[in-house]
Amino acid sequence: MANKALFHYQNGSVVSNRHVFGRPRSSAASQRKQISMPLLCGMMLFCLGMLSLFTGQMASNLDRYSQRFMKQSLFNLDENNRGPIDIWKSEYAKYFYGCSVRSATFPDAISEQSSNGYLLIAASGGLNQQRTGISDAVVVARILNATLVVPELDHNSYWKDDSDFVNIFDVDWFISYLAKDVTVVKRVPDKFMRSMEKPPYTMRVPRKSAPEYYLDQVLPILKRRHVLQLTKFDYRLANNIDEDLQKLRCRANFHALRFTEPIQALGQKLVMKMRQMANHFMAVHLRLEPDMLAFSGCYIGGGDKERYELREIRKRWETLPDIDAVGERRRGKCPLTPHEVGLMLRALGFENDTYIYVASGEIYGGEETLEPLKDLFPNFYTKEILANDDLKPFLPFSSCLAAIDYIVCDESDVFVTNNNGNMAKILAGRRRYMGHKRTIRPNARRLSPLLMERDQMDWDTFAQKVKAVQRGFMGEPDEMRAGRGEFHEYPYSCICEKPASDIIAAGNNGGGDGDHHQSQQFKENEGLRKRSNEEEEPVLGAKEDKDVFPD
Repeated sequence: MANKALFHYQNGSVVSNRHVFGRPRSSAASQRKQISMPLLCGMMLFCLGMLSLFTGQMASNLDRYSQRFMKQSLFNLDENNRGPIDIWKSEYAKYFYGCSVRSATFPDAISEQSSNGYLLIAASGGLNQQRTGISDAVVVARILNATLVVPELDHNSYWKDDSDFVNIFDVDWFISYLAKDVTVVKRVPDKFMRSMEKPPYTMRVPRKSAPEYYLDQVLPILKRRHVLQLTKFDYRLANNIDEDLQKLRCRANFHALRFTEPIQALGQKLVMKMRQMANHFMAVHLRLEPDMLAFSGCYIGGGDKERYELREIRKRWETLPDIDAVGERRRGKCPLTPHEVGLMLRALGFENDTYIYVASGEIYGGEETLEPLKDLFPNFYTKEILANDDLKPFLPFSSCLAAIDYIVCDESDVFVTNNNGNMAKILAGRRRYMGHKRTIRPNARRLSPLLMERDQMDWDTFAQKVKAVQRGFMGEPDEMRAGRGEFHEYPYSCICEKPASDIIAAGNNGGGDGDHHQSQQFKENEGLRKRSNEEEEPVLGAKEDKDVFPD
């Protein structure tokens, strides 16, 4: 067998290797062989040494790869893992933590006197859309070496909320927390404004502009005018930017933007009430308001009356095309109905004694639309039910109401989103950063056809299929990868993997799921392994180059 395996092709004929390698060689040829092999090896070592000298990457890459393989084996995060899912928490969450601390090479903020000018920001949309704009504005101010003026909130959107920044966020905390990163002031000094020959220059930058755009197109205007306002500022900064700037983005969003004391107090009061009733509770963001349904072009089965009403609301957006509502639902581009949300959750394994908090505005169809969800989950609560008279001072202000829902959803054990709106993205990102708390997003592309055909199968079959299509949409750490979706939803630069030594030590000491996430929140470590093995979810409504629907 060995002889049959050892063959060499020479001049088109097959001969035994024994004959080829057994030929006598001349002494000169043998000497050349002895000289050439060491020389060749020496040259290869020299080239490798020079490459290592110039790049400084070889040793670190080998070390990184070895650590990566060790961690994969230790954490068992692989695509072939098809065991049952813990519906209340991720078993891998304890291996990761939020990390957005400033690097040692990140310079301190430029002082107000030395900055290139004052940057005014007019945020756009509802509370969570404005939140993305505010955190991005902090980064843009840093890029421009500008003094950031406390952003102006949107008073003219669909909600007509007159709240200012100071009514929603703790402005003093915002300024002090960011002091080392960006100089923030409450207003442009009066004496400076009086000395200006012209009013502040106003411009709108394209969506998802790179830092180079701000340096090339915005900075010259800022230097010339000294005061510059950027309008309709939402999603105006690219997703993929320098890691130090990404971490600043996270510090602004997850730490500097803190709600005012009255909002925070009421939100925590509602959380406490839910905790007193149950050890675990789920928060569901239905997002089924009439304007949302109209904007998405969807239909929930209310007949000609519903079609007419939603068609009239849809006329507010002149650029939206006519679409096939049934086709949109089958393709997964519509939010699930409350009944469908309930069916999905029951199929995943949540029992009917589960306590749920529903975060939403006016539901299209009112109690009639909500009734099937209440039948599936009788322990059904909203801020209106829990807060009673405490909510009255906030009722005229939609941003305050949204902030209260935000707090309860953030503190819930499980958060269920029902679309790709701004609140869903912002909260999903925050929950990943704060310990990968369970966040469920319906895989609408595959789930919607299944829900439409649910009457054709028994419950066990339906539940099995739901569990299968929801893998990859349960908020697991391995759903993260660099460059996926909006950075606010997938803050990959700000989530680190704990060292293997820490995990082993915690195991030896009897450490459990309550790992040291909070205490190590700002500890830097080698980055998170980013990958995803699931299909992308379509975005509801408008295309990316148009204004997204605000919430």
